[in-house]
Amino acid sequence: MTAPLTLDIHQAHARLADLTLIDVRTPGEYASGHLPGALNIPLAQIRRAVPELRHAADRGDVLLVCASGNRSENARRLLAEQGVTTANLAGGTTAWAAEGHELHRPAACDTPASWSMERQVRLTAGSLVLLGLLLGLLVHPAFQFLSAGIGGGLVFSALTNTCGMAVMLAKLPHNRPRPADLAATLAALRRD
Repeated sequence: MTAPLTLDIHQAHARLADLTLIDVRTPGEYASGHLPGALNIPLAQIRRAVPELRHAADRGDVLLVCASGNRSENARRLLAEQGVTTANLAGGTTAWAAEGHELHRPAACDTPASWSMERQVRLTAGSLVLLGLLLGLLVHPAFQFLSAGIGGGLVFSALTNTCGMAVMLAKLPHNRPRPADLAATLAALRRD
């Protein structure tokens, strides 16, 4: 790999045509907007793709992308443990779009609209906090522990750079990877 372990938006944009782009978000997030030419391999499926990613890395530089750069950094570390050298896009698609660069979005009829995982986590956490407070006022004060538990989980998530709620939400049908999509992506990576 000739690229550093992390590329900023300007470095990635300048090398876009030379990179194999792998978006590690859920299929729904990927469909909501991804870097042009990016292939989708959700973080939960990255271990299945190690041989194909190794093949792609042997041919050229591989850049991993997610919404913020956190999940793609986790994927980069996991792949490094497997001997596959990749780079991470600092700031992810959020920073890419903030710089005014294009995000590819499939035609509306091809893919249903989906919220990003971060937005799904915020909605779920906020709803559970409000539910805990409401039930604590109307039913029994012990329900306020639900709100405290969610708050504690958010603090733990920030400190460990992990998110258990996102892992659980990723298992919902609209966030699950479609096997045919993954198979097509892996086949594309095998090609020279």
